[in-house]
This record gives sequence, structure tokens and C-alpha cells, in this order.
Amino acid sequence: MSIRVAVASQDGKTVHQHFGQATQFVICDLDGPTIRVIERRANQPSCGGDVDGEPGHDEDRIQQTIDLIADCRAVVVARIGLGAQRRLEAQGIDAFMIPDFIERALRRLSASGLLDQPPGPGGGGRRWLAE
Repeated sequence: MSIRVAVASQDGKTVHQHFGQATQFVICDLDGPTIRVIERRANQPSCGGDVDGEPGHDEDRIQQTIDLIADCRAVVVARIGLGAQRRLEAQGIDAFMIPDFIERALRRLSASGLLDQPPGPGGGGRRWLAE
């Protein structure tokens, strides 16, 4: 059974974007050692710019980003804030911080067994996957 994962990547090769600054997600299906790229989804970043004249996060855009990847079991990013991680968790999406080449990051994630745990609060969460 394959597991769908969203990867924050502008170039489609490396995991190098912060969740709130992601302009694109590469959607992949993991089936054991097999990685299949399904599509790329454009995204409106939710942080890093002015929101109503003040720097910060746009809560509506954060939700739009979560909705964009709602069919995914996990998201792989370079970084993610605690607030966004908790919102993802509440919808059953785990966040993993694995700045690396996409293929290597997904192989590390698959081999870690972390996707075998229940998603969301208690089972999942924001994890830094060290080498």
C-alpha cells in the first residue's frame, strides 16, 4: 500500500523550503523502496511577508496550504513552525524536517518506520530526521 507525501521544494530536487514559505509541493507516493512522483502543486506562501501591514503569518493561507496537501499522510520540509505543525497534526498529517535531496529524504523517512505510527497528536508530530 502506498503512502502519499508532500515535499516542500521549489526546484523539485531538494527539500529546502520552510512550510510557510513553500511556493510548491512535490507530491510523491511511497511504496516500500519505490518512490513515484505524482505531481507538483503550486502554493501561496503563508508567511515571510506583510500581513495587513505587519510581518507575520496569514492564517487563511496556512489553512489553504493544509487543504492543498490534505490527501497526504505527511509533509517533508526544511523547517516548520510549531503552530503550523499542530494544525497539520490535527488533520492527521505529520511534518518531518529532512533538508536533503528529495529522493534521499524520502528513502530515509520510509526506512525510519515513522510512517507506520499513527498520524497526528500522540503518534506523529514535527520530527527532525537526522542522518
